[in-house]
Amino acid sequence: MTASPLVRDLLRMLEPDGVLCEPEDLLVYECDGLALFRATPEAVVLPRSTEQVAGVVRFCAARGVPIVARGAGTGLSGGATPAPGGIVLELARMNRILDVDAEDRTAHVETGLVNADLSAAVRSKGLFYAPDPSSQFASTIGGNVAENSGGPHGFKYGQTVRHVLGLTVVLNDGSVARIGGPNAENPGYDLVGVFVGSEGTFGIATEAWLRLTPIPPFVETLLFSFRSLLDGCRAVSEMVAAGVEAAALEMLDDRTIAAIEASVYAAGYPKEVGAVLLVELDGTREEVEAQAREARSIAKRCGALATSEAVEEAERARLWKGRKSAFGAMGRIAPDLYVQDAVVPRSRIAEVLAKIGAIADRHRLRLANVFHAGDGNLHPNLSYDARDADEVRRVLQAGEEMLRACVEAGGSLSGEHGIGLEKRDFMGLLFTEADLEAMGRVRRAFDPQGVFNPGKVLPLRACRERVPAPAEEPVAP
Repeated sequence: MTASPLVRDLLRMLEPDGVLCEPEDLLVYECDGLALFRATPEAVVLPRSTEQVAGVVRFCAARGVPIVARGAGTGLSGGATPAPGGIVLELARMNRILDVDAEDRTAHVETGLVNADLSAAVRSKGLFYAPDPSSQFASTIGGNVAENSGGPHGFKYGQTVRHVLGLTVVLNDGSVARIGGPNAENPGYDLVGVFVGSEGTFGIATEAWLRLTPIPPFVETLLFSFRSLLDGCRAVSEMVAAGVEAAALEMLDDRTIAAIEASVYAAGYPKEVGAVLLVELDGTREEVEAQAREARSIAKRCGALATSEAVEEAERARLWKGRKSAFGAMGRIAPDLYVQDAVVPRSRIAEVLAKIGAIADRHRLRLANVFHAGDGNLHPNLSYDARDADEVRRVLQAGEEMLRACVEAGGSLSGEHGIGLEKRDFMGLLFTEADLEAMGRVRRAFDPQGVFNPGKVLPLRACRERVPAPAEEPVAP
């Protein structure tokens, strides 16, 4: 293939294996985990240092070439979908742990580091990195920062923003800045809090100072089975109201259980039930045992059919294997999966799930539910075949109706997957025009030229960007 002028110029800046331009290479980068949106980049750049990232940004900014930063591509909102005419800047090669301070409980890392690799590296020091998205064995720190990722244990430990102390970022003109730092308290504006969750639209984070957490002295995982999701949701509400300080409260319905247990991710969940609830407790042995007694009592009162308990790490890992592999197991149901992500008040989970079920039924779609019950973060999963244009249309329509139902119940558009392309045009459900314009002004303050991830997060009228249509419309494979 004859290299374009853009590719030839990039090859002069980087080593030959640092630029991908062959069609078969670019195919891998057409989408993230939300394959409904696809576009082909002009090239994929794989830098090895902050200096190389800065050089690429200066080059692209001078030529008006859009940049979409990407970690592992596990995002589920179209946030890493390439912008037409632009490049994908893939940070996976920047994956070093630069420093660990066990005394101050911090780590300095490059943002291409895989999430789970950090906990593995500091385990011998009695520490771990708390944010644990289900994709943590593949997703990168940079992607987690961009989306403010959560995870099952976010109920106790919070989302990514609570664990990021500082960032090295490349700005739209190629300059390099440090916001925050290795200390918990820094003077001035909380720019870290602004940057985390900006979905790659403010700049590119190349390094991060992260907060590490001591490994709890004792951990117990309980598995409760129920006849229905309604009974399980009632148990969750009562546990939280009673002060059960769970690290995680995760719910899986019968269709999810069936998919998991029929797959290589089988975890030993009971099959003849309507739902299971995973409750993880950590702390001192005395604290955990007291909390476990309370949780068992509440579950029994709410109709729990059975309870199993896991204290040994191998047993707990088995139970969590199924939960964290649920999306992968859905591949047994249909070739494609649309994972929705919205938040509702915990007291209204059962009500909203009933509406979500009715929406799926009305559109003749296969629905399975697996979600972070503790904080009301729902993940309805719609299995479909992208080769069927009518089914794709029904999936998109159902997804919109589900989002509207969540917002009408007092909820939000996203709990952890971000807005990206998927929910960009639904931001008006939550925010006024004045709200969106204010967000647009913040975005333009960071990136007035619209170089970084154009067309994402904010409706185009708010961010005042022009993006070619192919990046805005779902594209069937």
